[in-house]
Amino acid sequence: MNKINPFLIGIIAVIIIGLGWGISTYNSFVSKNEGITTAWAQVESQYQRRLDLIPNLVNSVKGVMAQEKEIFEAIAVARTQYGGATTPSEKALAAGNMESALSRLLVIMENYPVLRSIEAVTSLMTELAGTENRIAVERMRYNEVVRDYNVMVKTVPSKLIANWFGFAPATPFEAAEGAQNAPQVSF
Repeated sequence: MNKINPFLIGIIAVIIIGLGWGISTYNSFVSKNEGITTAWAQVESQYQRRLDLIPNLVNSVKGVMAQEKEIFEAIAVARTQYGGATTPSEKALAAGNMESALSRLLVIMENYPVLRSIEAVTSLMTELAGTENRIAVERMRYNEVVRDYNVMVKTVPSKLIANWFGFAPATPFEAAEGAQNAPQVSF
């Protein structure tokens, strides 16, 4: 009967354990790298949400504010006409214009106890804040995934597998120059 050399068994065991560790580490790098891609896609998704949502909200607010502005301008014009009217027919025409503008204002106020422009502006501001918060959360998640990956790439013994298979550190999100300035929204 041949005796199995314990030294040979030890070497084979070390090789098998080393291969298992190497495969597991490689798979972890692949998984974390995909996590970075997914996290960045979420950041881009929130950017796209901002690009889609904000201009539409701004235009909606402009539309509501323009409608109310027209009514207030009509009231001001009617007041001026009435103040400058000298004949009864001119005064009647100005009073009719005033009544028409006031009735449109009353309809708005009956349907919307608070002027819609104030509600629309509040809604716009809420959506702006919410969108920026979503972007900040996704950037934070992205940076956390990048940090975990980079720790694995830079620490021993996984650094050996990273170097062997070409896994390089990823770049975390960094604010662009001037990002400390709030974006401007104008009407």
